Amino acid sequence: MIKNSSRMAWALVAGLGLWPASSMAETPQAPDGRANLQACRQNLPACDRARLSLSEQTEVARADHARNVLDCRNGLASCAPSRLDPREATALAVARHDRNVSNCTDDIGACDRSRLTASEDRAVALAARQRQVSRCKDGFGACDPSGFTDSEKAEVTLAQRQRAVADCNSGRADCDRASLTRSQELEVSQAERRRNLTNCMQGWDECDRAKLGQQEASAVDLARQARNMAECRSGGAGCDYSTLSLSESATLADAERQRNATACRQGRGYCDPSRLTPAAAPALAAQRDVGPPTRQP
Repeated sequence: MIKNSSRMAWALVAGLGLWPASSMAETPQAPDGRANLQACRQNLPACDRARLSLSEQTEVARADHARNVLDCRNGLASCAPSRLDPREATALAVARHDRNVSNCTDDIGACDRSRLTASEDRAVALAARQRQVSRCKDGFGACDPSGFTDSEKAEVTLAQRQRAVADCNSGRADCDRASLTRSQELEVSQAERRRNLTNCMQGWDECDRAKLGQQEASAVDLARQARNMAECRSGGAGCDYSTLSLSESATLADAERQRNATACRQGRGYCDPSRLTPAAAPALAAQRDVGPPTRQP
């Protein structure tokens, strides 16, 4: 009985000895001093300000203040203006005013024209007018020239004519040939002819042979023949053998004979023995009878 009681007591002691260790393992560890300081500097939830020393509290306070200044400069809701000193408040007011002027001038972001001075408001109005003139000249967005001066209207008209010529020269579908002068029409016609010749020389689908002159048609034929010959030399699928001249056909046939002979002789590539010359065929047959050389152990 005494033995059993002793064993039970020792088991109880052992269990109690293990209990704190397991409990501590399940409890999340608090951050060390350096990690806690970093968390406080960044205003993270893991920060425990009660564990900070006096010097660390000062450092964290400076970080909080700098973050508030930055929040105020960026216009964030977390900004606390009452925590700024007079110099910082003045600098913030200057930055906010300048940002508002910039937004109004560039027509980007929030703009409060009631906060502008008289001269700034005039400058903003002039910038808005210049943007409207630019839109009309460039053809972007809605254009309302009713409030333009005579010189501004002349600038817009000239820009629109130049844009129409450029559109027609580049072959755009929205080309308005009715708005072109006689000299501009001639310029556009020449550009069309050059563009069509380029399309034909390159073999592109946009080629219109009916618009080619006699010399241009001859040049196009030569270019097409050269492209076809190059395609045939490379064994491309686009080769049209029916358009080859006698000399081109002979050149290709000779090149193919040489390629076939090399392939048969070296045992690499496609080989057609039936196309070998009478002199080359017996040599190939003898080579196949002998077979490849054996390697000595």
